[in-house]
Amino acid sequence: MARWPESRLEPSLTRISALVDLLGSPHRAFPVVQVTGTNGKTSTARMIDELLRGFGLRVGRFTSPHLESMSERIVVDGRPIRPDRFVEVYDDIAPYVQMVDGSSDVPMSFFEVMVAMAYAAFAETPVDVAVVEVGMGGTWDATNVADARVAVVTPVSMDHAEYLGPDVATIATEKAGIIKAAPPTEDGVPGPDVVAVLAHQPAGALEALVRRAVEVDATVAREGTEFGLLERTVAVGGQQIRIQGLGGEYPEVYLPLFGAHQAQNAAVALAAVEAFLGAGSASGPVDPEVVRAAFAAVRSPGRLERVRTSPSVLVDAAHNPAGMAATVAAVRESFDFTRLVGVVGCVAGKDVTGMLAELEPLCAELVVTQNSSARAMPADELGALAVDVFGADRVSVHPRLVDALESAIELAEAGTDHALGGSGVLVTGSVITAGEARTLMGGKRK
Repeated sequence: MARWPESRLEPSLTRISALVDLLGSPHRAFPVVQVTGTNGKTSTARMIDELLRGFGLRVGRFTSPHLESMSERIVVDGRPIRPDRFVEVYDDIAPYVQMVDGSSDVPMSFFEVMVAMAYAAFAETPVDVAVVEVGMGGTWDATNVADARVAVVTPVSMDHAEYLGPDVATIATEKAGIIKAAPPTEDGVPGPDVVAVLAHQPAGALEALVRRAVEVDATVAREGTEFGLLERTVAVGGQQIRIQGLGGEYPEVYLPLFGAHQAQNAAVALAAVEAFLGAGSASGPVDPEVVRAAFAAVRSPGRLERVRTSPSVLVDAAHNPAGMAATVAAVRESFDFTRLVGVVGCVAGKDVTGMLAELEPLCAELVVTQNSSARAMPADELGALAVDVFGADRVSVHPRLVDALESAIELAEAGTDHALGGSGVLVTGSVITAGEARTLMGGKRK
């Protein structure tokens, strides 16, 4: 944790490449399904993981950031690696990390070391396939030292503009870097075809992604053309969906997650798994019963997750305007609150006003707070922005998250109409805020 944090970058694959070379190229020990995009990466990665394990494969999964425990980032067979194993892997690679540090003007970052730990852990297990979520961007992200057999791009929107670019086309060009030509095998035989699975994208983003796929001769599977969501209805605890996959139709799939965006993630995840398994129009669908069972088992903590009832408290990791818009739509569709109190804590550098504008029509009152991150926007500063959007009479400020939660619950309870849908609390604005709220509410779940 003393290393450069994930928010501080020196865009390059030089250091991570040097480290994995010293480690004996663990990232070459298994095929990779890599996931980039702006929103939905973690949920999509979790779905891909669940589906692949349903088909009998041993899966390693790397995601970021974590909600509560750092070990959540490195998962094998659906479980985070044990704390003692986490320490063991770090100790194994630490001497080599120090060697790279000593040969570079810029020491390795926290994220680079975590990526190396994940690849080393997966190789030693070993796993049949790794599902790897990009940290930021694509081309120079540390995860991209590996070559993906299936490159997945969830919807691209504005975020991290200081590193990725001023518009979605430029950002998509950076993210398209995970789509690469298949490297030849050791004996010179051409590698397996690479498939780019593309979620529905804004026009400029789609053009950049398809252009990259054509340049490297990758097969393209586009949502809305080669695959897509055919139908969805709200169901208790989630939704019922029907998906057109690459190999055929998958009806009557229950997904225990809320919102149209999660249904879209499910369609993308299924296409990615079909592509990895070699399913297509010629071969037909993969086993629909396996698909149904896998989706029914999917969980995505911190994504419109209910952590308390009476009143209901939902935690959600939305941290940009597009993510917040999806969250708001999902709450309106899936919950019947007559009154909702928001708790918001954000990190500096985000489009906070844009997020607040999306949230304003949904929340009767807003409690502003801050999380424990060094990058947290001070509560008073965030409160001033919130007053501009919500008005002073609807905003209160509590710098400590625990106080903000207590205040929001009291406000929700005071406004409950038991004859109607009742009141609730939505905690959002950052993955860090969602994770810390989840931890604080852990003892109060009912």
